[in-house]
Order: sequence, then structure tokens, then C-alpha cells
Amino acid sequence: MRTYMQKKEDVVRKWYVVDAAGQPLGRLASKIASILRGKNKVIYTPHIDCGDYVIVINASKIDLTGDKLDKKIYYDHSGYTGGLRERTARVMRDKYPVEMIERAIKGMLPKGRLGRQMRKKLFVYEDANHPHMAQQPEMLNLK
Repeated sequence: MRTYMQKKEDVVRKWYVVDAAGQPLGRLASKIASILRGKNKVIYTPHIDCGDYVIVINASKIDLTGDKLDKKIYYDHSGYTGGLRERTARVMRDKYPVEMIERAIKGMLPKGRLGRQMRKKLFVYEDANHPHMAQQPEMLNLK
């Protein structure tokens, strides 16, 4: 018996919409990362991008458990002396909710060329409106 290896030409991709309202950030991000990688499919092959497209709506209504809103800090550095910027999770959720979700999912995807390719299939929007109705995405309940 031989192991089935998926070819990148034969991958069939679907579009999913995920509502982030009221869901914990980490649990949502891990489930979305799994879909982007294709681990929810029977034909999963580690070295092939066989994942699906994911649209995340209501990013501004994401939830964090415990004291993470005030204690979790996001760091960015410009590369210059004194260029360290610190933002709490509350500031990120209020002003940059799209970046917050994208960073959480990015950390759960593989690093390198394959991970960058998977990340291009993720679309995050602050509210319930998105411009991907032509792709006929189906609603995915991750609760």
C-alpha cells in the first residue's frame, strides 16, 4: 500500500466565512490555521499548500480570556535605537483588530515560503461586511 501524495495542481479549494464575535482569540486562531494548512482534509500533505480560503468577520468583537486585555503586550521594533513600541491587547482590539487576528494566526502557520503562501488565503475584516460574495463562501461554525 502506498501513501497518497497530493499534487498542487489537483488541490480543490473552498471558501469559508468565520464569525469571530465572542470567540477566544487563541482557539479561533488555531482552528483557522488548521484550515489554512489543509489539516481538515483527508488529502493533507505537509509539503503542499492544500488549505482553503478563510474570511474572518467581526474581528473587532474578538474575546480574550482572563486578564489578557490589560496584561498581554504586543511588541514592534522599527530597527532604530529607541524604536520599541508596546501596545496592550486592549489597544490592539480597539484600534487594530485585523492585525491582532492576523498575528495570532501567522504564529501558528509554518515559517518560510509555504507559510507565506498559506497566509495569502486569509482575509480579516473588522465588521460583518466583506467583498467576497462572488466566491460563494459557506459559513463555518467553529464554536
